Formats: sequence, C-alpha cells, structure tokens
Amino acid sequence: EATLDLAERRRIRSAIRELQRQELQRDEEALASKRFRPERGSHRQDDKENWPRSRHLEEEQQAALAALSQQLEVIASVEELTKLLRAAGEYEERKLIRAAIRKLRAKEIEAATLAGSVQSSR
Repeated sequence: EATLDLAERRRIRSAIRELQRQELQRDEEALASKRFRPERGSHRQDDKENWPRSRHLEEEQQAALAALSQQLEVIASVEELTKLLRAAGEYEERKLIRAAIRKLRAKEIEAATLAGSVQSSR
C-alpha cells in the first residue's frame, strides 16, 4: 500500500535493501561452497583414454609452476611482481606470485626493522 509518510517509506526501502543484501550474501556463500568443494574421485571420473593425457597435462603444469617459482626467486621488486600478477591467468600462478610478494615484503619489513634497531642503538 502507498503511504504518504516519508520516514516510513525510507524504512521500507532500507528494509527491502537489507533483505536483498542478505539474499545476495546467501547466494554468494552457496556459490563459494560449491565452487571450492573438493573434487571427489576426479581420476575415477575420467575415462581410461583421457586419464593419461590429463596426468600428462598436470605434470606439465607442475613443471611450469616450478619454473615460475624459480623465476620469482630472482625478482626483487614488488612492482615487477605486481605486473606479473596482473598478467597471470592461472590461479596457481597468481598464488605463487602473491606468495613471492608476501615474502619480499616480509624481507623489506625485517630489513627496515633491523635498520631502525641499529640506528636506535647508536
């Protein structure tokens, strides 16, 4: 029903927005729980012809990730790692790059802390 009271209209609109927000949040949680559910017996589901090929692809991916990990060890710039992160397409690649960024930042913080403690001791 239409109401002439502006305060009541605002309360109704805010209640509707809150209900929509809660519904959206429940939908997102449901999607997240489905998306990150571990695959059960994924190798059993592959047919026998495709299994060796998928295993081969997994091995190639692991080799590529190992090579990327070695490249990341050499990079000493957060900016460069951030550029790589933006260009990375695969989840596992982004995960490795984020770990490298965290490691580099931890080293920078540790170095700054040591430099601060050396200056304070002087």
